[in-house]
Amino acid sequence: MYLPRGLIAQLYQNLLKRNHAAAPPVLLLVALEPDALCACRILTALLRRDYIPHKIQPIAGYGDLSRAAEDLVRPMRTTQGGSGGVVVCLGVGGMVDLEEIFGMEVDSEGNGGTGDVEVWLMDARRPWNLTNVFGTPYGQDGATGEWARKRAGVDKGRIQKNYHSSKGGIIVFDDGDIEEELNNEREAYCALEEMPDLGEEVESDNDDDDDDDEGGDEARGQEPPSGQAPKKRKSWSEGDDSDEDMSEDERPRQRRRSNSGGSIPSTPEQRPARRGLMILGGSSDFSRSDSRSRSASPAVAAPKEQSVKSLRRQLVAMKDKHDKTLQKYYDQGASYSEPVSSLVYSLASELGREDNDLLWNAIVGVSSLELYGRTGSGVGLNPLSTAGGSAGWNGDRGERIRSVFRDEVRRLNPVDIKDLGRDTSMAESSGVIPTSARSATDKSIRLSPEPRFLLLRHWSLYESMQHSPYLSAKLHVWNDSGRRRLDKLLAKMGVSLAQCKQYYTHMDMEIKRGLRERLLKFAPMYGLDGLVPPVPRYGDSRDGWGFVRCWGWKACLSAIDAGVILGAILEVGDAKSLSTSSLDASNFISTQSSSQDRPEDQADAATEAQDRIISRFYTAYDALSDIDKLTAHIPTAQHLHRAILRTGTALIEKRQIRHLKAFRMAVVREGPDVQLFTHPGALTKLALWIAEAIVELNGTKGRNRGSELVMAGLDERQGRYVVVGLGGGGATESAKERLAKRNKRLQLREEKRSAKAKERERRREARRARLEAAGLDDDEVEGSDSEDASESDEEEEDEEEENEKASGRNRFGNAFHEVVQETGARVRMDSFEACVIEIRKEDLSGFLERLSMKAVVG
Repeated sequence: MYLPRGLIAQLYQNLLKRNHAAAPPVLLLVALEPDALCACRILTALLRRDYIPHKIQPIAGYGDLSRAAEDLVRPMRTTQGGSGGVVVCLGVGGMVDLEEIFGMEVDSEGNGGTGDVEVWLMDARRPWNLTNVFGTPYGQDGATGEWARKRAGVDKGRIQKNYHSSKGGIIVFDDGDIEEELNNEREAYCALEEMPDLGEEVESDNDDDDDDDEGGDEARGQEPPSGQAPKKRKSWSEGDDSDEDMSEDERPRQRRRSNSGGSIPSTPEQRPARRGLMILGGSSDFSRSDSRSRSASPAVAAPKEQSVKSLRRQLVAMKDKHDKTLQKYYDQGASYSEPVSSLVYSLASELGREDNDLLWNAIVGVSSLELYGRTGSGVGLNPLSTAGGSAGWNGDRGERIRSVFRDEVRRLNPVDIKDLGRDTSMAESSGVIPTSARSATDKSIRLSPEPRFLLLRHWSLYESMQHSPYLSAKLHVWNDSGRRRLDKLLAKMGVSLAQCKQYYTHMDMEIKRGLRERLLKFAPMYGLDGLVPPVPRYGDSRDGWGFVRCWGWKACLSAIDAGVILGAILEVGDAKSLSTSSLDASNFISTQSSSQDRPEDQADAATEAQDRIISRFYTAYDALSDIDKLTAHIPTAQHLHRAILRTGTALIEKRQIRHLKAFRMAVVREGPDVQLFTHPGALTKLALWIAEAIVELNGTKGRNRGSELVMAGLDERQGRYVVVGLGGGGATESAKERLAKRNKRLQLREEKRSAKAKERERRREARRARLEAAGLDDDEVEGSDSEDASESDEEEEDEEEENEKASGRNRFGNAFHEVVQETGARVRMDSFEACVIEIRKEDLSGFLERLSMKAVVG
């Protein structure tokens, strides 16, 4: 089921009404990423204000999700002695069937079910698992006793205003995309769900028809590759059947339905345990056509009744059509929608609870997505980076979100009349980058024309520019000529090396006040058009401007800087473990121990790793509300980005980036920072840095040319590689361009449709004239011909829209699954990111060779 955007506060208000002293605590399952962390901070603030007890459980991957389901969620069900309750998934589980993972299915004897456990699902990753979105929990009809997916207040998976949340189920919070973009998928899913059971006679019917149709229907009975029984993949070590080794079949995945002509389960006891998307049937009522034919007027010859075999064939064709619609949705590739922190802040706004702290958490969560390359087309480079600041993140949609936040900043942070004169000369109206608060008690949020530098207020200007992924790629700072180019840029700006190599806060005040104007003047000479946000174009509009918050005289941080620090805490660990050359190796103990270790050592390593993950999560969680803890981890973030520059420079200078057929490949297997990049988040940041450098080195002929990259980091202790696939990229058109293209396409469609209608009318008139000349009556064939033609036209138009919508998306997740099936490589797919896997050291070369033949961008 899904909750429309307009009803986003309804479930929370129902929870508030049901809250009492003996109510079970709300369970929060939170992904280990800054966006979900900030969303958790906002939601817990709301729960505390309403005195609703809650418990937080960090979730690192699908393994943690399965353990949390077994230890925490299933005992909550009333069918297992629990008292029900609410589970909130923040950035967790949007791409898998949570009903299956949480054990909320109904078995053949009618056991199981939701158990009054209600799951709120908020996730920015796409594609959705449509069972979560449109599936309705099973209920037993009191009159007939039959099990069916029906619930009061739910229409085709859509929750209505009269819905009462007391019986449990999976509820997806819609950010607007489901209502606007998934109408075809909704109709297909619901049609399959209502479709009657075809029985086992379909295959025999198809077999009988093979003789008559010469194999024409044989294709219907064949099962496509996506529906074949999966080959059992080898585990980490041959002969090792440890439960901790996760083969692809054991990993929760999007449940896919085979397109075979087999029986369609319509009741819980008929649901087979198969891999792939499990869709429960659609509907079609053919009895009406039969009744119409029987009651036809005797003056008109009744059409020949269709046989049961013919009706069943039509039903199978309809089922195949709906299956293809759902399969096409899953095959589009990965993408990202509205951040979870923004969605939870919308909930707070609907409840009238917004304040500066919640707004800041939402801004930090949204800003952090840019650091990980999460765009509307999956994980990849942002092709609109030249727009300035962060204006290019997620195209027009990202800018709309930031525009709303700017309005919120102005509303919640009005300028005091006594500070108006000071702000006019020094603050945002003049474009000066703020570095200090207005007073010792100032904790306001301000707009700032943030340049695309890294940790500017906490580094020297030179180091901040040098470690900026955007600027370092444009200037090629990994070699001597690039560093000289950076020196020339600073010299033209009139900034001496002595000045720019001291802390930015200690620089000459006149240089800091004129920094933005100098960058706007001289940066375009070096192709750095997007280094700073542009001058406001429409009145007080500040497109691309960032957000800054001060905590009195203690600190002043931009939202991007806060996201960088939070990410470093989650990926690197405690700042106390820093040394001059490397980090404490215990920071990188994996949740999966080495296969050579003894069982007791494996258990100890897994426990220690889990404790460390939880410790990192709560350190980052506390840092969001404690500025002292946040600033204490600035050295951790600086160390991480020094390692990115150092490792990326080594890979480019040593020419260790190979160009395969479909993508480029780089492997980190040596150096002082090799252990650092065994974390998927840190490896993704390194991959984005290298991908941007490759694009600058090889030019940008065509969209995102050269940005498809596979990055692997060696974990020698575990004998494995962590692999990340970059592809796709953000929206490459402005909203006005997309609207103009859409209007033009609609106009061409109308012209084409009108021309086809005229042609059909001409043929119909010619046919009628021939029939009248022969003295015959017209029949129903022409009507069916016109209907078939119009349906085919609509299918072509829908297919064109789907192809355009999926263009440029990251398909590495799909390609990884296909290659694993073909090669039998030993992999783990535990990350919520579809484009991140772990693969055995010995299997990497064969895996990449096969992967190079796949389409990795939609």
